[in-house]
Amino acid sequence: MITKNTANNIFDFEEGEVILIDKKIRKTSFDIVYKIRKTTGVKKVGHAGTLDPMATGLVIVCTGKKTKEINQFQNFDKTYEGVITIGKTTPSFDLETEYDSVCDFSFVTEDLIMQTKEKFVGVITQTPPMFSAIKNNGKPLYELARRGIEIERKEREIEIYNFEITKIELPDIYFQINCSKGTYIRVIANEFGKALGCGAHLSVLRRIKIGNYSVDDALTIDEFREQFSQVSNFA
Repeated sequence: MITKNTANNIFDFEEGEVILIDKKIRKTSFDIVYKIRKTTGVKKVGHAGTLDPMATGLVIVCTGKKTKEINQFQNFDKTYEGVITIGKTTPSFDLETEYDSVCDFSFVTEDLIMQTKEKFVGVITQTPPMFSAIKNNGKPLYELARRGIEIERKEREIEIYNFEITKIELPDIYFQINCSKGTYIRVIANEFGKALGCGAHLSVLRRIKIGNYSVDDALTIDEFREQFSQVSNFA
């Protein structure tokens, strides 16, 4: 596995390597795959779970024969930290789109926040957002959403193992969530605002763990390119 603590040894990207990458904001998971492909010269590269453009944090990338292990990594639970901002909503449920409503939140108390949080712990259902990479007839839903088109989506069952409020500085609510695969934190933020009665959106999101793998051990894509563009001979 290639991490920020990995020595500059000989690696076999064709045979297969697993790479921990710390994604920057406004970059896509595909951007990471593209740059790793270009740096290593290996065509077979894939990631084990998309992060939204406005999110940062851990992305696991597999190359060569290791791409067969992608499903294994996708099935791991995920841990996120971030900020839910109440009083304003957006169509994408995060800052990728402009605000579409502003609501009074002066009635919101710490007790109400803590009580509301409990509604989201355990096994719950969730409808994937239109602004997502889920495909409909071969096209991602976000393409339809950007054209103002909304289609019916099936609810999914997910599980929130732990939902901790780490700080409250209204309108910002800081949190950490540990959840099952397939969980959309943007949807949690949107539904949380609805439950409070004032609306909300996700203003910050960082994925800090996938299973036992931590973003603390991950390379940025620039660090990866700098380290491995200097390696002239891959195994």
